Amino acid sequence: LSPFSGDGLLAVPVTHRGNSAESPEEANAVAALVEHLLTSRLLWQDPFSNVDSTPLSREHILIIAPYNAQVSRLSMHSGLQGIRIGTVDKFQGQEAPVVIYSLTSSTAEDAPRGLNFLLNRNRMNVATSRAQGVNILVASPDLLHSECQTIDQMSAINSLCRYWEMARLVEPNELSL
Repeated sequence: LSPFSGDGLLAVPVTHRGNSAESPEEANAVAALVEHLLTSRLLWQDPFSNVDSTPLSREHILIIAPYNAQVSRLSMHSGLQGIRIGTVDKFQGQEAPVVIYSLTSSTAEDAPRGLNFLLNRNRMNVATSRAQGVNILVASPDLLHSECQTIDQMSAINSLCRYWEMARLVEPNELSL
């Protein structure tokens, strides 16, 4: 049984250092996740239609990243061809059964546009609310321990920590990442 069976929030911690606007480690983890999803014989059934369950396919997956550099890295990855990949802004109004959100930056200090951009509540909401079934957050666990300089940053980190608490944690070794 796949750790991605069912629905809800999932988190995959990917340890890396010094990454700001792109993360090869997260790109590789996302590609491994996609391969796992597509080979695990998972089924998708739209709860709002009378169509029978269908095997999960590339068209059922949406990958989001906060930075264009990570979008480019993900788009060039051979294991991710044929999947919709873009920033939060590109997918306003679109949905998919599975949404994978790669946060990219190793720490708050590494985030090129700052913590307030990376963990902006509206952006996080759009990234998670695109999922019709499963939302998978791929992120450095060091982001959870970021030092905050403002109340807004504290709120942003708190939201990330709450997501992490509510999510089913999937360790990379469960997927041979």
